[in-house]
Amino acid sequence: QVQLVESGGGLVQAGGSLRLSCVASGSFWRITTMGWYRQAPGKQRELVASISEGGSTTYVDSVKGRFTISRDNVKNTVLLEMNSLKPEDSAVYYCNVGFLTGGLNRRDSWGQGTQVTVSS
Repeated sequence: QVQLVESGGGLVQAGGSLRLSCVASGSFWRITTMGWYRQAPGKQRELVASISEGGSTTYVDSVKGRFTISRDNVKNTVLLEMNSLKPEDSAVYYCNVGFLTGGLNRRDSWGQGTQVTVSS
């Protein structure tokens, strides 16, 4: 299994920046896709950004040009740099990491979530 520890959330004014970090540890053969989701009150959880093993990235349209996802395969870490934050970016952000077990089964794990609040 993979355990995820997130950090970096907080309160920021509109136009500000935050950086989220997620570190994976545990027993696995290889980490595959890493991503960040968010869920605002009363809304469904949505994929914000993801990054493949090879570094290919995807973003939801609303954050393109403002957020950047990156990963460090040595440290098993995924980062989300968030710039030009807007009040509508306020949500609980969750890290999600896909991995292969020793038996080459595909699994994924979720972080505990970190609150991001953007004031207007």
